Amino acid sequence: MKIYIKYIVNKFIKLLFLVSFIFFLLVLLLNLLEELNFFKDSDEGLYYPLLLNIINAPSILVNIFPFIFLISTQFLLINLIEKNELIILKNFGIDNLKLIVIISLVSFIASVFIIIFFYNFSAKLKHFYLDIKNSFATDNKYLAVITDNGIWIKDEIKNEKFIINANLIEGNILKDVVITQFDRNFSPKKYIYGEIVNIEKNDWVIDKAIIIENNLRIIKDDLLFQSNFNSEKINTLFSNLTSLTIWELFKLREEYTSVGYSIKEINLHLQKIYSFPVYLTILTIFASVLMLNVPINKPKLFYLIMGIFVSVLIFYINHFSSLLGENNKLPVTLSVWLPHVIVSILTGIGMVRINEK
Repeated sequence: MKIYIKYIVNKFIKLLFLVSFIFFLLVLLLNLLEELNFFKDSDEGLYYPLLLNIINAPSILVNIFPFIFLISTQFLLINLIEKNELIILKNFGIDNLKLIVIISLVSFIASVFIIIFFYNFSAKLKHFYLDIKNSFATDNKYLAVITDNGIWIKDEIKNEKFIINANLIEGNILKDVVITQFDRNFSPKKYIYGEIVNIEKNDWVIDKAIIIENNLRIIKDDLLFQSNFNSEKINTLFSNLTSLTIWELFKLREEYTSVGYSIKEINLHLQKIYSFPVYLTILTIFASVLMLNVPINKPKLFYLIMGIFVSVLIFYINHFSSLLGENNKLPVTLSVWLPHVIVSILTGIGMVRINEK
């Protein structure tokens, strides 16, 4: 690698680390208030708020990397322009287009590294974070999981414990349900069987329920069963995908498929992961084109504000498109890649005659 290319690469990587570190400190500062608020009624002191703040920060930082890459690219080009190094680079045959290619390649390789290593590392920390926080939550006696053997729910109502197992879930309906009621000593007390259970509300409706208690068998139509769970709460419990590594997401998708649970959110999340290196690379190119096409006689604060504004705008376009995918207004793949295509088209227009700048 030629010296001037090494210079550009090293300068860009150092800026990425510096801006990432600054944003990491900001995340720690802002998120600490939330953790302190969570433990305000406990006597745990500062240990758990500080611990949870630190292990949750990498997961938050993953979502901020688009801002980091865009702003880092801006400051790289500002620095090169202010020191008249663009002119020197052109004397060595590095025109604006080649400069963008070098920066974008570094961006792509760095983003692949982030996905393979940093994302999975942050997901493990996020899982640890949620485990600790759930142990302090007021409703930690309730639990819902999906395994190869179906959906399992642990519930507690009026000091009575219940273990609920269902083979399938379709919308607001649980199918082939077995509800086992236990006494305070955790000994089986009653069994309730139902082929179809409506869980739209907390009062479940069990169609043609079979009740077995004290060796007696009773059949009841539309039996009401009170629960702390409904379909909305179950969906919320299963929607935190940021605490799973890529390989765990693949496994979870198989488990969801086996019980008939919707895998749309998992596919959407995986598509975002697949597109992440492309997304950051596009933003890097976009920031480069933006900086090379605007007058340079503005203060640095102007470029910083402009970069943040563009980043936020693109973020909300991505978020809006993802919502369309979640609500079946757009196919999942299209909802993730469409914003990237739009930004790529705008970037391509800006790259016309980029070497004339």
